[in-house]
Amino acid sequence: MTKDIAYKLIERDPTGARRGEFTTAHGVVQTPAFMVVGTEGFFRSTMPKDIQETGTQIALANTYHLSTAERFATVNRCGGLHRFMGWDGPILTDSGGFQVFSLPDRKIEEEGVTFTFKEGDKPIFLSPERSMEIQRTLGADIVMAFDECVGYPAEKEYVRRSADRTTRWAKRCREVSLGEHQFLFGIVQGGVFPDLRIKNAKDITSIPFDGFAIGGVSVGEGHDLMKSVVDHTAPLLPDDKPKYLMGVGMPEDLLEAVRGGMDMFDCVIPTRFARLGTLFTRTGKLRIKDKTYQKDKYPIDTNCGCYTCRTYSRMVLRYLFFSGDPLACSLATIHNVTFYQDLMRGIRSSIEEHRYEEFSRAFLQIYRKHQSQT
Repeated sequence: MTKDIAYKLIERDPTGARRGEFTTAHGVVQTPAFMVVGTEGFFRSTMPKDIQETGTQIALANTYHLSTAERFATVNRCGGLHRFMGWDGPILTDSGGFQVFSLPDRKIEEEGVTFTFKEGDKPIFLSPERSMEIQRTLGADIVMAFDECVGYPAEKEYVRRSADRTTRWAKRCREVSLGEHQFLFGIVQGGVFPDLRIKNAKDITSIPFDGFAIGGVSVGEGHDLMKSVVDHTAPLLPDDKPKYLMGVGMPEDLLEAVRGGMDMFDCVIPTRFARLGTLFTRTGKLRIKDKTYQKDKYPIDTNCGCYTCRTYSRMVLRYLFFSGDPLACSLATIHNVTFYQDLMRGIRSSIEEHRYEEFSRAFLQIYRKHQSQT
């Protein structure tokens, strides 16, 4: 068993939003927290120091992508994922479940899953034990149990069988020894069916994990069903452990999930959108490639203090995108990640001051009122 993650509840807002912190070998994480995704062990187009300067506390990397022989060997030769990434803060690795189960050619059995990365490749077998062994070697601070992530829509009977299999796999994951500094989180599944979520939450929380996650959202179910899943599941997770909503998401989704009592989030949206030229501002999203910004001398967001907004105008950033220069993606990523981390800082402060509802309402009123179509 790993040592205690030492989750501390600092304040609870009347809405149910939680302000807390937990401790890892690579630092303390203030929650609610948004994890920036470095899928293949790096932040696309952006240096780790730039991500760190946005206020990002914890990064996420993907076991599925790092499990190929050459990549895995390279990380191992580096002495682990922290040195490989050039990131000295906490890291969470997901189990690979979401990515594996999104592949069209896969075979799911009780022992694990057989899949291929590309057509014609040699089949790869991933079991709960193998996922744990890979994540142990990667050396992340937080390791996720191997689960089956079912897409939406799905037949209820299949979701039921899948959730039960996730429980059996979770028990097998917990039996595998990890590094002394590593924590293991369990994942609750059950699709969009409240009764299945309730049962699986009971089953998964009976296993002595260090934290708990809600999985199987952001798979096409939409905002309202995501909210329903959180409403039915989050209260069933232990209050003395971190609560992680996987794969979420848009600012409005984060705000709703925080109200539901969730502590941790991750999503590729801020970084992927940035590389495509969609930027987040306090008055909504904007497409920097639009002709509207051809002569615009303002920063992306006049209320943002990031390096990009302090240094470049919209028209220059637009020019860089059309020039095809990688600097455009770097600058856009710095801005979008800063926007997300500014939002999380505002969330944490508002919970401390028992004004989360006011903060959330005011943010969304401005954000939605002026939001551009993306």
